[in-house]
Amino acid sequence: MSTTFSVTLPSGATWTPTFVSNLDDQKCIGCGRCFKVCPRGVLELVGLTEDGARVPVDLDDDDEEYEKKVMTIAHQELCIGCTACSKICPKKCYTHAASAL
Repeated sequence: MSTTFSVTLPSGATWTPTFVSNLDDQKCIGCGRCFKVCPRGVLELVGLTEDGARVPVDLDDDDEEYEKKVMTIAHQELCIGCTACSKICPKKCYTHAASAL
């Protein structure tokens, strides 16, 4: 049986953090707002080619080998559950879920 991780706050209330679990790259516009507010380096900007392959983005190079830029979850294990990425995302691309113990 798995239990959800939760914390008892000083007020006595229970808080269950939710961690980034998915990012919808069909909605993502690659604006980078989420990347700027993430304090832990969870996210990374990548390019999507015509066939949907992800390629690294060189921010200093204008030679575009991709159709569009999108954010991706590069280091999900570093997420601390602050949900800042979803709060600032203009396209509501993020899904968060509680972590099971």
